[in-house]
Amino acid sequence: MNVVPRMSLKKTFGSALFALSVLTLPLAGMTQASAASYKIGHSDPSGLYKIDPDHTSVTFTVGHAGVATAVGRFDRIKGHYRLDPGKTDVLVEIATKSIDTNHPMRDKDLRGPDFLDAKTFPTIRFVATHYKKTGKNSGILTGKLTLHGKTRPFSLKIREVGAADVSALPKPWGGYLTGYDAEGSLRRSDFGVTTYPGMIGDTVHLYISLEGIRIKK
Repeated sequence: MNVVPRMSLKKTFGSALFALSVLTLPLAGMTQASAASYKIGHSDPSGLYKIDPDHTSVTFTVGHAGVATAVGRFDRIKGHYRLDPGKTDVLVEIATKSIDTNHPMRDKDLRGPDFLDAKTFPTIRFVATHYKKTGKNSGILTGKLTLHGKTRPFSLKIREVGAADVSALPKPWGGYLTGYDAEGSLRRSDFGVTTYPGMIGDTVHLYISLEGIRIKK
């Protein structure tokens, strides 16, 4: 990105990143590994999983000035999930101040009161209680997203990537692992973020690549 004045930075990426704070997992428009490289475990993958923050990413894209796409990410995520048949329990929490757009000045603005207001709203939270299979390795996860002090219905398209016992990995990463890719979109205005509507798009696309370690069957 080119360096521009502070106000322009806020217009360009402020709202964009703020919307990004919404949660999320990467699918659409992003390169994926060959399906042949994924492992599918032969044992029952049911259970409660802790999100592995070292192998999970949350990114976003948003329109800029009607001519390009701005990209950002969040660096701190935690939570758990259980997607057993008949029982869904998902909690994802993102540290608002961990937003990163590879530009310190812009990131400072995005964490400020004009956008994410990380001091007042330190956590972005997604809680889901329903997962509907739409294919052999796909589904829709629905729940509620809390961002900037407002809670709204939210859903993610899920792709089940793999599952396997990888005990050969050193702790704390080894064990029975499962992975998912997910994507969703939201309107930042629904969460009260309306700064620079003519410069930053209202629709924010969210992507998450998630890996979990089973902690309980």
